[in-house]
Amino acid sequence: MRVAVTGATGRLGRALVEALEEAPFTGPLGPVPWSRPELDLDGLTAATVAALIDRDRPELVIHAAAWTDVDGCARDPALAERRNGIAAGLVAQACSSRGVALALVSTNEVFDGRRTDGTGYRPRDERSPGNAYGLSKRLAEDLVAAAGASHEGAPTAIVRTAWLHGPPGNDFPEKIARAALRARAAGETLRVVGDEVGTPTWTPDLAEAIVELIAEDALCPAPGPPAVHHLVNAGRTSRAGWAREVLRAARIEVPLEEIPLASWSRDSHPPAWAVLEPTPLPSGTPMRDWREAFAHAAPALLRTLARG
Repeated sequence: MRVAVTGATGRLGRALVEALEEAPFTGPLGPVPWSRPELDLDGLTAATVAALIDRDRPELVIHAAAWTDVDGCARDPALAERRNGIAAGLVAQACSSRGVALALVSTNEVFDGRRTDGTGYRPRDERSPGNAYGLSKRLAEDLVAAAGASHEGAPTAIVRTAWLHGPPGNDFPEKIARAALRARAAGETLRVVGDEVGTPTWTPDLAEAIVELIAEDALCPAPGPPAVHHLVNAGRTSRAGWAREVLRAARIEVPLEEIPLASWSRDSHPPAWAVLEPTPLPSGTPMRDWREAFAHAAPALLRTLARG
């Protein structure tokens, strides 16, 4: 099976390429990585995508490319709409017109995060984004759904996830660890938001879950409305709880003060409740707990910190 991955050098894209290289269904040629400048979200056209499809002839495209700088999206919503929403629509049009299946990677931020009943958002819950990034990804979802409905034989899927971390670094764990080192050197307290709750999700685990869905023909099962999957590591925690796990793994001793999300000054307004209810996987085994996943990620973080 020929699987193409957009954003192949990004955080999730590289994990997908690595997981697909080990998947028996991709055959000896492996996956097809599409990254810049082949597929650049700026200036993208349907003809550009069509040319890539005609050249590489994938049976499935996983659209992982996105502008994930949520504060940048808040400063330039029009650019976020073009990069995340309209670009996804162009990819969807090209795939649908050629009968190529498409899976869009989306986000918990299509939900407003105001839920207070303690349960995670389900795939068919009403979307109500509270920031520009979430709005751009909701547009992407809508355009993918519309393209899938416009032609027969082109199944689509939406994979929502949350709080991704993993190679190549510069993710939440690394940022927290470096902030903690600076705070310790200055004799200060590390301040971290305590009322923003979600599930840290390690990109290799997410990639393996997507590969499992593909292998069992469950990612994009049939034409019609998109199949919607919520794929996150198990469990939940606050940003402060995650930070404590980072400090423990990195052996950094520094006082930590929990602060409310409302007091954290930033351009974007992230959802306070970022919890997704996980979609069952075909194997029946859920993705492992986020703490176990982070334990596997921690050695890479320690090596990065040791390099300075």
